[in-house]
Amino acid sequence: MTLRPLLSLALLAAAPAAHAQTLTPAETTQVDALVTETLARTGAPSASVAIVRDGEIVFAKAYGKQSETMPVASADAPYQIASVSKQFTAAALLLLENEGKLSLDDKVSKYIPNITDGDKIALRQLLSHTSGLQDYWPQDYSFKAMATPVTPQGIVDRWAKKPLDFVPGTQWQYSNTGYVVAGMIVEKVSGESLLSYLDARIFKPLGIKAIDQDLAVGKGYPQGYGRNALGPVRVATPAAHGWLFAAGELSMSARDLAKWNVARLNRSILPPEDWAAQETAVRLSDGSTNGYGLGVSTGNSNGRRYVEHSGEAVGFLSENIVFPDEKAAVTVLVNTWSGDAYQEIAQRIIKTVLPPPPADAADTAALKKVRIIFDQLRAGALDRSQLTEDADFYFTPVVLADFKASLAPLGKITGFTQMGKTRLRGGFVNRNFRVTFANRAVGISTYAEPGDSGRIEQFLVAQVQK
Repeated sequence: MTLRPLLSLALLAAAPAAHAQTLTPAETTQVDALVTETLARTGAPSASVAIVRDGEIVFAKAYGKQSETMPVASADAPYQIASVSKQFTAAALLLLENEGKLSLDDKVSKYIPNITDGDKIALRQLLSHTSGLQDYWPQDYSFKAMATPVTPQGIVDRWAKKPLDFVPGTQWQYSNTGYVVAGMIVEKVSGESLLSYLDARIFKPLGIKAIDQDLAVGKGYPQGYGRNALGPVRVATPAAHGWLFAAGELSMSARDLAKWNVARLNRSILPPEDWAAQETAVRLSDGSTNGYGLGVSTGNSNGRRYVEHSGEAVGFLSENIVFPDEKAAVTVLVNTWSGDAYQEIAQRIIKTVLPPPPADAADTAALKKVRIIFDQLRAGALDRSQLTEDADFYFTPVVLADFKASLAPLGKITGFTQMGKTRLRGGFVNRNFRVTFANRAVGISTYAEPGDSGRIEQFLVAQVQK
């Protein structure tokens, strides 16, 4: 089970507030179309999708074939969410810390004996994958031992007593083993099972129905599928009991996982400092970080701050991403562990239902300037004060005449956008643009001086595919 690539204590109501608005008909149609198309193209049998906007659940729906015995998809069917469960294990330890029963700075040896260097590993290092404990499931398939039931202690005995992969706190390396140890500590300190503890303090208050994924198997439950290379979609054989535990034991619907996302956005259930602790990237001993906090990844993408985690179980993949500043979240669960349908659906939904990311001020100014220069070139006139010495040299009378003769007849501009990321090269700022007309499109490659002056060093135009 790998990590795949890229407040008050007031209780949240179990159902969305009465004034919650659903997606617009157009948005619903787009979501339906993109999910259906992605499933058909990738071969993923089904998907369960939930969308949060303005801090409320506005959409929850399931698509496709959830099992050989469930021909009609149900939005309430529980999918195995795998490593998305890790944030709940982390939340349990944070709650126990609030109760004064432990500290995340405590060493593992205080609670669980005979773990390698347990007197050097802090509990928070278990949660942030910086403990050095070797991961027991780095593979993306079921290895031989997974055909036999196991206990948390069995996993610890085989993997947590090996030499550490590194000194605690010096490196980051994904470790399901660390979360198994964390779950054992929750159970020892609380005196109850991890699932019972979470059910009483998080799931029931939020109206979430969560079950052990080992029990979410058989008639009435979504079935896991997979493919061998590009072969046919086949039913996946579940792992024997016990292999997920605190590293990823939960099954729930996308709608129920969205309730947890709402709690995160509203800072309910957990105290504010606990949400902040979970979402704060942990730093290694050298001061570096990869953005991982306590059971979640954090970062910024396309101008949006996010809190995210994906998950993989036998026959299932999941993506759960929250955008705190937009008060939005997208959850996608699929019942296959082959391909990237879960990530593709999530990203396409984000583009469909979230507002465009905030524009960079420098890019906005550059777009305006490039448009002005492009219009000047189409007219055969050019403000040379906006050019560097080299660009002024390039735009000879012949070049200027060619620009006018070839660009002026193209007619009305229907689109003018920056393409790709802004980057630096040779002391200049590089931006590329696409200009569309009724029957064709052209690309503009620019280099400009950095800073407010931003004089143009290069302004080249070429035909591109419409």
